[in-house]
Amino acid sequence: MIDLGPSTLTARLLAAAPSPSPSDDGLDQVVDTGKQVASDSWEWLTGWPLQVAIILAVGVLVLALVRRTIKHVTERIASGATRVTSADQAGEGRRWLRRPAIIEDALTLASPMARERRAQRARTVGSVLRSTANIVIVTVMILMILSAVGANVAPLLASAGVVGVAVGFGAQSLVKDFISGIFLLIEDQFGVGDVVDLNGAVGTVEEMGLRLTQVRSFDGTLWYVRNGEILRAGNLTQQWSRAVAEIRVPLDADVDAVRAALGRAADRVQADDELAPHLLEAPSVRGVDAWNDITMTFTLHAQVRPAMQWDVSRALLGAAQDELRRARLLRDDVDDADASAAASRN
Repeated sequence: MIDLGPSTLTARLLAAAPSPSPSDDGLDQVVDTGKQVASDSWEWLTGWPLQVAIILAVGVLVLALVRRTIKHVTERIASGATRVTSADQAGEGRRWLRRPAIIEDALTLASPMARERRAQRARTVGSVLRSTANIVIVTVMILMILSAVGANVAPLLASAGVVGVAVGFGAQSLVKDFISGIFLLIEDQFGVGDVVDLNGAVGTVEEMGLRLTQVRSFDGTLWYVRNGEILRAGNLTQQWSRAVAEIRVPLDADVDAVRAALGRAADRVQADDELAPHLLEAPSVRGVDAWNDITMTFTLHAQVRPAMQWDVSRALLGAAQDELRRARLLRDDVDDADASAAASRN
């Protein structure tokens, strides 16, 4: 009798099944190894290399956008672009975009030197802003990359702080000059072509940088003034100027006659075709401003365009002398008239 129980059938099936070969074991081991390598590679790629790539891509994109924005804005300022376009001028619904005309805008549009000065200031400030953006963004990128790869940036920051303090103490005057130069440009205290008084250095600004300002005096001396040492700055040619002419007459002269003669002199200057376009107001006489034992001082003055005060002052002095001589109000004219009268009597 044949035994067909469960245990007997299991034993026969096991005996009939083929035994695993050594080649099948090797193939499984290779597959498992490949899966492990792929898993490790994916974890590595999605770790710090991917973070570094993202940091570099985003940093370069932000830096490019910031530099492009700065360049676009500074070039628009340098070229004199305004907010009001022809469409805005034609349309009635955008009148709120217009701003009232001011004297600075009129002078800037009329003077090529003013436009050049504005362009230089805008491009210099743009260069400073681009350099600052480069330093800040690149520094942040480096610190983020070091942090992503697992480096400890705390000691690096501490060392950089110590080095920065040491350099700051050693070059504080240089840093002061650069910072002062930046604010001089941004605030537009003076520019190339202006006549200035910088701590006693009086003359025309020939070159203006972030560290030094070069001023040429009337006698030809070229002054090099450090921006950090400028405690006060007097600009004689910004926005508008005032022509002043002091006239001295004998103490016994008739005040009303002198004022009338000086008024005629002011009218002559105002009627001058060359000087009239540079006058922002009619010249006027202030009256007696001072006197001493032998003379009285009258003052003629007029508001004029920048850098024209000296030409107008000379014209006022010449016209005043001519009118006073015609009215015989100067000492030499009085003496000559008395001598002529005495000679005629004799």
